[in-house]
Amino acid sequence: MTLPKLIATSVVRGSEKGQSHGGVYTIDFNTLAVEQHIDWNKGDIDFAGRGWDRGLRGIAFHNDQIWIAASDELFCYSSNFELLGSYKNEYLKHCHEISRRDHLLFLTSTGYDSLLVFNLKTLSFSWGLYLTKNGSDWIGQRFDPLAKNGPPFSNNYHINMVHVAENGVYFSGLHSRALLRLFSDMTIAQVCSLPEGVHNARPLSDGVIFNDTKSDVLRYIDRVGESIVFKVPSYNEEDLQFNGVDSTQIARQAFGRGLCVVNEQIVAAGSSPSTVSLYDTQKGERIAAVNLTMDIRNAIHGLEVWPFD
Repeated sequence: MTLPKLIATSVVRGSEKGQSHGGVYTIDFNTLAVEQHIDWNKGDIDFAGRGWDRGLRGIAFHNDQIWIAASDELFCYSSNFELLGSYKNEYLKHCHEISRRDHLLFLTSTGYDSLLVFNLKTLSFSWGLYLTKNGSDWIGQRFDPLAKNGPPFSNNYHINMVHVAENGVYFSGLHSRALLRLFSDMTIAQVCSLPEGVHNARPLSDGVIFNDTKSDVLRYIDRVGESIVFKVPSYNEEDLQFNGVDSTQIARQAFGRGLCVVNEQIVAAGSSPSTVSLYDTQKGERIAAVNLTMDIRNAIHGLEVWPFD
């Protein structure tokens, strides 16, 4: 079996000013070679929380460009990681994942319970969608991200995932307890229920796959409710670096986050300390894993298949 080459971003939770708080890597599973292309050590971010503004997050591609989100800024790189441009918006805060369809790039704005859309032709933020709930009904309120009358700063649902497909925009959050689907008329429907505390929920084949982060597993559930569970890898405590540095236990091992579909059978998923694993969803087994570091603070965030080789 030919294994993939992936691109991954990371967040170093609990790092201090002057230290690296994330990076961008390529991982070749055929040779097990890991190459770091960007070391993210900006000093002008908010270090108040354990993860907060640190690190780099979602990844998308357009033509020969790599688009990578930070907490409140969108960066464009060439295929050899030369910085081509960056774009900010006041309603982009604590961004997690991004997803492209045609010339539109969708971004999660966790801090505003919103999705933002960036137009790759005009290189500007073109519209946003603020998420609220009325009883059991999900409501999306469209807004102009360039205006001053946008949504309030809020983090009720912690929207951390967006996946754009032909039949709609799928998104979910740490506290949404549901995978949601946005239609072209701006209506929102619940696709299925989810546990509290998940990352990277998205449709796969005839089911849904997600990092059940609270339970330290990756789950795939098909349409009839049959489930395949992959345990997130963990390591001997004595092998971990900076273990116990965070009394809140946010920076911990086996924290599952980061997911991409390699093909109909294979998916890649991330965890901390920064590890990327390949799973066979048909055989129900982990087939490969690469560890980048044993620093317990260092967690994988974004994952995509590398398209340029």
